[in-house]
Amino acid sequence: MPAFSGRPAPSRRQVLFTASAAAAAAVTTPPSPAAAAPAPAPASVPAGRSGATGPEPALDEFALSEVRLLEGPFLANMRRTCAYLLFVDTDRLLHTFRLNVGLPSSAQPCGGWEAPTVQLRGHTTGHLLSALAQAHAGTGDRAYADKARTLVSALAECQRAAPSAGFHRGYLSAFPETVFDQLEAGGKPWAPYYTLHKIMAGLLDQYRLAGDAQALDVLLEMAAWAEARTAPLSRERMQSVLKVEFGGMNDVLTRLYLVTGDPVHLRTARRFDHDELYAPLAAGRDELAGRHANTEIAKVVGAVPGYEATGERRYLDIADTFWTTVVRDHSYAIGGNSDKELFGPPGEIVSRLSTVTCENCNSYNMLKLGRHLFRHRPERADYLDHYEWTLYNQMLAEQDPDSEHGFVTYYTGLWAGSQREPKGGLGAAPGSYSGDYDNFSCDHGTGLETHTKFADTVYFRSRGTRRPELYVNLFIPSEVRWTQTGVTLRQETEYPAGDRTRLTVTAGQARFTLRIRVPAWVADGDGRRAVLKVNGRTAGAPLEPGTYATVTRHWRTGDTVELVLPRVPVWRPAPDNPQVASLSYGPLVLAGTYGGTGLATLPVIHPGTLRRTPGERTAFSAVADGARVSLRPFHEVHHQHYNVYWAVPPRPAPARDVARYPLDEGSGTSAADRTGTFADASLAGGAAWSTDGGVTAVALDGRDGHIALPAGLPSGLDELTVSVRVRVDALVPSARVFDLGYHKDTYLFLAATTGAGRARAALKISGMEREDVVDATGPLPTGRWVHVALTLGGGTGVLYVDGAEAGRNPAMVAGPLLLGRTSRNFLGRSQNGTHPHLRGAFRDFRLRNRALTADEVRQLAQG
Repeated sequence: MPAFSGRPAPSRRQVLFTASAAAAAAVTTPPSPAAAAPAPAPASVPAGRSGATGPEPALDEFALSEVRLLEGPFLANMRRTCAYLLFVDTDRLLHTFRLNVGLPSSAQPCGGWEAPTVQLRGHTTGHLLSALAQAHAGTGDRAYADKARTLVSALAECQRAAPSAGFHRGYLSAFPETVFDQLEAGGKPWAPYYTLHKIMAGLLDQYRLAGDAQALDVLLEMAAWAEARTAPLSRERMQSVLKVEFGGMNDVLTRLYLVTGDPVHLRTARRFDHDELYAPLAAGRDELAGRHANTEIAKVVGAVPGYEATGERRYLDIADTFWTTVVRDHSYAIGGNSDKELFGPPGEIVSRLSTVTCENCNSYNMLKLGRHLFRHRPERADYLDHYEWTLYNQMLAEQDPDSEHGFVTYYTGLWAGSQREPKGGLGAAPGSYSGDYDNFSCDHGTGLETHTKFADTVYFRSRGTRRPELYVNLFIPSEVRWTQTGVTLRQETEYPAGDRTRLTVTAGQARFTLRIRVPAWVADGDGRRAVLKVNGRTAGAPLEPGTYATVTRHWRTGDTVELVLPRVPVWRPAPDNPQVASLSYGPLVLAGTYGGTGLATLPVIHPGTLRRTPGERTAFSAVADGARVSLRPFHEVHHQHYNVYWAVPPRPAPARDVARYPLDEGSGTSAADRTGTFADASLAGGAAWSTDGGVTAVALDGRDGHIALPAGLPSGLDELTVSVRVRVDALVPSARVFDLGYHKDTYLFLAATTGAGRARAALKISGMEREDVVDATGPLPTGRWVHVALTLGGGTGVLYVDGAEAGRNPAMVAGPLLLGRTSRNFLGRSQNGTHPHLRGAFRDFRLRNRALTADEVRQLAQG
């Protein structure tokens, strides 16, 4: 938007904005904020709850100031991040804020996504505010609060200067307000509301956790700006705006309403309800495939506060449906989600492995969502089971333990031989995952928050004091001061290296119910049960995994509780390929360590060779690809190549046709598998029955005609033969004879010809650098029936045409075992929608569970 001075008369849009801003300012006068004090503010400021119509959570969180981490891996990570918080130069982060409103700055510009030319600049400052607030609350150290107050004061100065720079009152950002003009006009600037959300959330955390009244003043001005900016937009225009990532604007505005009681904030927040995402979730539908994962997760995080503010159960159902869907159908072995930052179709995991799976921001937000839901539904221990699993295997593991400043990764890659490394295009400290000033990204920012709030979910308490209950959710060395009962408890544990945790009442006495989580993974063991002991004696009935064990009594100083959690190694098959599995031990995913050796594809492991490493509690080894490989907890594996998913050889089976479709029905739109194993194939598009020389076949028109085979055809096969009789009527490069796979990165296909004029068979699993190919010397013949067969086994692929060998690759990197339960299987069509369809005809498609010999293929061709 142009500067105010020296411009033409304001447009109707500008008049509406100014009027809305005046109205918003009139109704958002802050309540008397808590005065700044040495002690941190309560974790949740209750002012304004009287305006909310929704239910409060069943469980209260403890203030970070009431829980202290004790020595262990979580406190070690927190210390490294806290060192960075005190180190980072806020003037460098403020540089673009100041220049944006015409204030002087001589600071050195930052790099990464905070560079002066990057649209997302400014977001890290919001994360820093949150992290400083959490560090102050979690340690009691005033240095973090003092640094944050200086930062907030500087931001307030920038906000006051906004009108003189031509921006509307309340605007606070490191980029011009004209970016929002572009957004409202239908443009796609890089996530301007996303950046504002981070700043607003950081200011709210400063008010709530550090008692900074000025932070609330600045935040209320920003909220008034957001109300004025969005109020004149039609619902249709606002929904269009929401197509560009906006972080958790709904979340921070709703939480501001719950703090202040001002209904304007809730009104603004609800404008950020994105119908395109919320509507299918409200109806129980999974339409996440292809959507940017963290964009959507952040939107749903705000649904639970929406329920608390309005009482509309739809919000809670949306949040639960989303959480359940993502955890059940879109999550990898470590608990994270997304490949290349996108959700895939439900259940596609091995078919979507890469070095850029599991963006860490996603799990930062998923853990937020899970803890919100659990506080409303404490009977659902699965929320905290997932929380623990992801906390150990992804979030704890994202930080470089060798870095003084807690440098973190952006992705957690899960393809064979991945390693923790910086995000491409961003600078990093030598040998580490990020850096002080050249690696700013969203994951750099969420890392600041993740590693300063480990204490926030270890314990919860029941609301009120009539029947007090203490929930022990996580087994992390810590001490909690439960001021409502006057009791202090200390948790000492070597978990997850050890198999038990011990709680001791170190001060006070009171009658209350202790609820301690019994993880669901205990059920995967060898029949041994978890054991709970109170003062050395076994307590209560047998413990049920996936629930909370309960002990009600009058607790006194010196009382102890010990929970013992038996564990065994467990192989966990992937949903899209039962012959590919990860290995876990209790809550720990184990990874193969490969040092400086990269891997071309998933190793083949033999589970029967698994052995515990002598003298180690959580380390094992097993034979993979003919060599014994060390297996260690994934969060301990740094600065080397690793492997998490393993191919597991199938049990031997008699040689047979797995599927056989003669394609001789002659009528209807389906064709049967004569083995009786699979569902019918379907004639689709311009596919029709035909007769050629008295032989029934399916003819394809070359436009959209194809045969859709059922899902799962090659599952569980470590060798195979695919054969079919085909008549190619026109040679077009990339037109497929068959294509068995999931998408354009995971497939097994045969093309009648390529641009080089040769028939080609190819196998590729997502994550491989390049496809394995078997090339013929020329294209398939045209105008007549041809028998083609492809055999794969023992690292060799052979292509046959009319029973004669036409091409061979004796050095295949991958094997058919990695294909799994393919979801998209075609004759005459490619996985890639840009490729042409084949024009010709098909009959007698077969899939065999053996790589046939040359003589066997010759006999098959002659049959």
